[in-house]
Amino acid sequence: MRDFFRTLTGRAVLVTAATAVVAVIVTAMVAVPIAVRSVNTQIRTELMDKTVLAVELLTDERPAARKRIADRLRAEDVEIYLIRNGRVDREGLPPKVVRRVIAGETVTVRALVGGRPSFIAGRPLPGVSSGVVLTRRVASGIAWRVVRGVWVALLAGLLGGVLAGALLARFVARPIGLAAAAAGRLSAGDRSVRIARQGPAEAIRLADAFNQLASALQTSEGRERDFLLSVSHELRTPLATIRGYAEALADGVISGDGTAPAASTMLAEAQRLDRLISDLLVLARLEAADLPLDVVEVDLAELVREAGRAWAARCADGGPDLTVDAPAGPVLVDTDPGRIRQVLDGLCENALRVVPAGAPLVLAVRAGEHAGILEVRDAGPGFTDDDLAVAFDRGELNRRYRGVRKVGSGLGLALAARLVSRLGGRIAAGHAPEGGAMFTVELPYRTRTLP
Repeated sequence: MRDFFRTLTGRAVLVTAATAVVAVIVTAMVAVPIAVRSVNTQIRTELMDKTVLAVELLTDERPAARKRIADRLRAEDVEIYLIRNGRVDREGLPPKVVRRVIAGETVTVRALVGGRPSFIAGRPLPGVSSGVVLTRRVASGIAWRVVRGVWVALLAGLLGGVLAGALLARFVARPIGLAAAAAGRLSAGDRSVRIARQGPAEAIRLADAFNQLASALQTSEGRERDFLLSVSHELRTPLATIRGYAEALADGVISGDGTAPAASTMLAEAQRLDRLISDLLVLARLEAADLPLDVVEVDLAELVREAGRAWAARCADGGPDLTVDAPAGPVLVDTDPGRIRQVLDGLCENALRVVPAGAPLVLAVRAGEHAGILEVRDAGPGFTDDDLAVAFDRGELNRRYRGVRKVGSGLGLALAARLVSRLGGRIAAGHAPEGGAMFTVELPYRTRTLP
């Protein structure tokens, strides 16, 4: 039974039953005083009306008529008091009532008569200091009769509350039970599970949220599979090259003057593997939010000029035409210079892979209204509008353009986006005025830096 009341059904039944009981009790508390007051008011009114009969009783000369009226009043538990010459025929009436009737007043009050609470109604009679007074005890037991009647309503309320709670719990708990079962299937690996949109509005919102989660998880796992396939391919290619040259060296197929070129190729492929693994590690640490950052004041103009000098040598022999566009004054921001240089190098690496020889490659920096702005623009093949929407998703562009043009590991742009975001900035992809791709990095500064 204890476990039952821990369930939504049990608690709904308990709450509705308790609500019904409280409603009945409150109704009884309100109804009892009203019922008692209503009955007593009726008794007082009837008693006042009966004083007319009493007057007829005393003024009627026919003994039979007087006896009939007297018997009728006594049968209704009404006591008759006669006042003659200022004196009451028997004891029990309050003196104040006697004095008022003698004075010629019509009296209707509630007071003690013979030690019992009673209603009193009196009228004066013709003559001096004469009158008639009727009394009737205040109604008792009314409250108990009302309370006894409440028990029936209480039991009916309890039964109705239990039934209503059971129906309500079934109506509310069923969507939750379906969601729990679907969540179990989802955790077991069934990504196709969905919940029907039915029930109350909250259940429909729960179904929509669950279905969106399942769809997002299905999409995310699909991208993860594609990414792993892409990374596996990127790892396999340099490993195959290194293995081939290592076997050739071990078997003596390559010797003498061919040893140096083979070693150079193996070194280049090993460096490629090292970059790929480093990118994977940085991405993992970024997602775990434990990548160390060294934030200091940095002049973006000087940082871009240094990057331009470093990349000028790689662009000199049959590469793109590198241009650095930086203002004469500083563009100061608070950031990690090493990480921003890593972003610039990654973007330049991507451009160098696809930009034709002699085509423009521009590294630019300027002071925006709220942030220092870095741009890497080229005259390469660029992106379509659809590409821009997924440019920073891991491996997405690699999957789209593998076999179409030279692609990297698919990690570079994702890594750049995560690094810029961790530094409090924004990165966006777009179309460059040179005809290719443009990447814009915004890094906020604390104070306005004039260009």
